[in-house]
Parts: sequence; structure tokens; C-alpha cells
Amino acid sequence: MTATPLPFPLRIPFVEQLGFELWGFGGGQAEVRMDIAETHLNSWEVAHGGVLMTLLDVAMAHAARSTDVTTAAARSVLQDGADLGPGVATIEMKTTFMRPAEGQLRAAGRLLHRTATLAFCEGSVFNEAGALCAHATATFKYLRALPTTGRHAKALQRAATSTDKESS
Repeated sequence: MTATPLPFPLRIPFVEQLGFELWGFGGGQAEVRMDIAETHLNSWEVAHGGVLMTLLDVAMAHAARSTDVTTAAARSVLQDGADLGPGVATIEMKTTFMRPAEGQLRAAGRLLHRTATLAFCEGSVFNEAGALCAHATATFKYLRALPTTGRHAKALQRAATSTDKESS
């Protein structure tokens, strides 16, 4: 884990909108944090289950993509915009909710096993007190591009590097 958030390796507007921050990345593990705001609440005034599932999905997907990066080198690799290989698409996810989630949440994703085309991961969401709020397992498919309508393929949207930001 780092003292400040890391840059995300890919641009994901939905994740930006939710206010997620990447705090750990490397060695098949990732940590993503968020502060629950009013827009994240359900009718019980606790974190909506969809927000928790997205937090878990993002943490596990980043764990699946982090195998070739050491935790110590993560900041420089991510800031330099290194190619981390293919992206991942969630093909299956099972989530269990243990308790209502409030305040700052921390999701820990871990790669359990990978093949040439698939990643098998687990993730947990903890509240500020360290209590387990939700747990998930998921399967991801490694993809270089995403096939879409009309035989088109969409490429990964890499995050802007520090060099890109300086030249703007």
C-alpha cells in the first residue's frame, strides 16, 4: 500500500464518477478505496449494493492485470503509462453482502489463478473499522480489444501519462 493514491492504468469514466482511488497495485493484488457520498446511497441510507459490486469488480480486475508489476514499482510503472498487456472483461461474478457499508470503504482484490485467457479472483470490501461488508469471486477474460456491433473492436482507453499531461 502507498501513502497517496496511485494513478489508474486505464481511463474508466464510471470509476472516476464514483470517486474510486487506487491505493495498491502489484503482484496479483490491488486495493481500491472510496468515500461513500449521498449519491452512493440506497433507500436505507447505506451504500447501494451496485456501488459495492462495482468496487469489488474494479479491485479484482486490477488485481488480474497486476501480475507483471511489483508493488514497489507500481507508482513509476503507472505514472509512465507502461503497457500492462491486455485488459479484462468480467464474465462472471458472485457477491455476498455481510453488513451495511458506510463511510470510507476499502476493497482488496486478489488473483487466485490465471490461465492464458482467464483470471480467477476474489475480493473483499471492508469498512473504516475493518469489518467485512461484502465478498466476491469473479472470472475475467483477458482481451486485447472488445468486439462491438458491426465487426468493430474498441481498444483500451489508456490513462494519460505524466508526460502527456505536461505537453497539454
